[in-house]
Formats: sequence, C-alpha cells, structure tokens
Amino acid sequence: MWKNKKIFILGMARSGYEAAKLLAKKNNQVLITDIKEQDKKHVEELKTLGVEYVITSEPELILDNSYDLVVKNPGINKEHPVVRKAKELNISVINEVEVAYHYLPKDITIIGITGSNGKTTTTTIIYEILKVAGKPVHLAGNIGFPLCSFVNHIKKGDILVIEISSHQLVDFDKFKTNIVVLTNLSETHLDFFKTYDNYVNNKGRIFNFHTYKNLAIINKDNKDSLLLTSNIASKKIYFSVSQKTDCYLDNKNIYYNNEEIIKLENIKIKGNHNYENIMGAIIVVKQFGVDNKDINKVLKKFSGVEHRIEYVKEINKRLFYNDSKSTNVKATQIALRSFVSPIILILGGLDRGLPFDDLEPDMKYVKEIICYGETKNIIKKFANKINISCNVVDNLEQAVNKSYELSRPKDIILFSPACASWDQYNNFEERGKEFKKVVGKLRKLY
Repeated sequence: MWKNKKIFILGMARSGYEAAKLLAKKNNQVLITDIKEQDKKHVEELKTLGVEYVITSEPELILDNSYDLVVKNPGINKEHPVVRKAKELNISVINEVEVAYHYLPKDITIIGITGSNGKTTTTTIIYEILKVAGKPVHLAGNIGFPLCSFVNHIKKGDILVIEISSHQLVDFDKFKTNIVVLTNLSETHLDFFKTYDNYVNNKGRIFNFHTYKNLAIINKDNKDSLLLTSNIASKKIYFSVSQKTDCYLDNKNIYYNNEEIIKLENIKIKGNHNYENIMGAIIVVKQFGVDNKDINKVLKKFSGVEHRIEYVKEINKRLFYNDSKSTNVKATQIALRSFVSPIILILGGLDRGLPFDDLEPDMKYVKEIICYGETKNIIKKFANKINISCNVVDNLEQAVNKSYELSRPKDIILFSPACASWDQYNNFEERGKEFKKVVGKLRKLY
C-alpha cells in the first residue's frame, strides 16, 4: 500500500474523488486534476483533507518526476499525454480499483464479473442471492460505488462482488480475483481498443495471477470466450443454454451438477440471455454452499437492473422500455429479441466506428427507427438500406416525442441506443434517467 507518497490523479468523477479521499487519509500528498468544474461539496471535502485540486486542459505540464504514482479515470485513453509522460518518467499508471485492492484485507474472496454484455445483471444477482443467504457480501466496482469507498468497511472473511469493465482492466497491476465470471465476448469499445483482438486480450487480464485454486466460470456457447480461456491456469466451470455441461438448461429447468436448481416458470426475468446470466450466478453462489431455496427466493422476485430492458410506463397502451445500458450493437440485438410486438426503436449516441448491419436479422418487429446524436446519419443510411422508415432528430427528448407521435396502441417504444452516451451525456445512467424523465412528461400530456 502507499504511504507518504506523492500521487497524481487524472480525472475526478466518482472514482477519482474516492481514490483521492482514501489516499489522502493514508498520509499521501495528492493532486487531482480535471478539465472541468466538479461537484463543489466533493472539492471542498478533498481540500479539507489536503488534496490539491487543479482545473486544467494540460495536466501533463504539471506531472514531473517528483510523483510516485498516477491514478487515472478508467475512461481516459492510454494515449493521453499524462499517461505517455508517466511512462517516459517510469511512473506507474493504475486506476481506482487497483488503488483500493492494495488496502483490502488479504483474506477476503473477490468475485470479478466481466464480459461484453450481461455483467451488471449477473453481478446484481450474485450479490442479492449471497445477501439473502446471510453471507458477508459487498457490491462495488463498475456497478454501484467505487471500490475505494468500501475499503474501510471490508473485514476478514468478507466477500466482494465487483463488476469489472474492460476500461478498468487496462490499468490493473497486482489486482487478483478468486472467482471470475466471463459472461460473453463480442465486438465493442473498438473506439478505445482500436481492434477486437486488443479488446479480447485485455479482457484476459481478469485472469492475471490465477492458479488451479482459482475459479473461471465461462459461457460455453460463446466461442471467443472459450478461445480466450483455453490456456488459463484457473479451474474452469461452464454454463450453457444449448448443451449439457456443468450448469445447463433442459426441459424448462436450470440444472447444476445435474441437480435441478430452479424451474424457468419461477424466474421473473425471461430470455436466454438472462438465463445465461442466472447460470453464471448460480455457479458462483453454489461455491458458498447457498441453498436452492435462497436462489429461488431471489429469482422469483428479481425484475432486472435499471437501464437494462427496464419497463418504464404504459401511456395510452404504448409500452416504454429503457435500455440505455445497451451501449453496443450486441446488447441492442438482445433487447430486440425480447419482444414480439411492433417496435419503435430509438437509436443513437457516440460514434464508436462500428457498423449497425448486425442489427438487421433482429429488426423484423421494428416498424420505425428514431435516431439522434453523433451516429444519426449513419443510422439513417442503415435504415434506408433495410427499408425501415427513419426519423432523424437532434436529441433524446425529441426522439421520445417523435416516437409517441408515430406510435399506435400496443406498440413497444424501445430506447436501446446501441451506442455510448458520451456525445451528450456523462454516462448511460444519466442518459437512461433523462429518457424516463421525458417519458414522465409525456404521461402528463396524454
């Protein structure tokens, strides 16, 4: 762990703020920079802890060889001038999760969940089941709150369930999991990683330092996951919705080690993608001796996570769904497969350079596309190509209003953007909340 060191934090947001607090309380000299103003209360709190806060568009001019460590926001690219300069100065670059790891008790169990899609659902289900079973469990990481904010609450023997994104994996150094769930792999985040191979290889970092004593839980139906994990040292356990393996789907039941765990009719969330997430979670909780009664208790009530195919409201027999967490084409494909009614689909956001062509096979129920954001013209061309009517608007509020205007009773109005949010929003959560807010306004109008 770090003590009496000089530390440079690049980017504030939630993760930088929590890392700065933790490091300052450990007698480190901390400087944090950001390109824009941050929450005033957070800034004042950091200042009372002795943290220096600087707003600058050229933070690389501040960094010099007097610093011992750089902590960067996961969303900042490795080509950032500060990162390049740190490497030239032989200064380690890590992120908030890695910082927290060095202050955690050594005798805890860390469950890491990663993959292209399904991470949040799988993570949440694991946490909820372990909590119901009375286990000493904490939820952190890319879901919930930054890990640094939990360090002082985690004790010997505790279980840490943490969703880990590809952006977080980039800056891991010593971080080690005990159990990993790899949900699936598909093309996404190519704006950040440039190639799919780089993205996949980066995902493999979650198995760093694994031995045969550690567990890897893998989707047997996903070829790229199988390829990535072919040579890892971990003990492997598989799940599948299409073939018999360690945890599998058969005759409308989910089995683990050939024992019936739960009937599909008793699971509130539906669809093979959800059953995959559930199977990954079942394998995890069974490592802690959780009873089937506790698994059933949670899955009978669990209705999904916010911003992932989330039912919002019915307005004049039109059903609105918030799927803001679909930041890639694969996630939107999954959402589209969840409905068999006419769909008005809202797409758009940050241009990651990925084509929308893979959506075509799943567009059979889509009668209209509304698009906005950086990708609106690309989406319009795609819609023209597959002969689906498309309206181009400037922002999400206009998209929601237009979707209602064009809708009919029994239509599904699905906001599943297939793009990142960063062209107009700070994150997908903010975008999803905006969608729900605008839908709420519609309800008052109609």
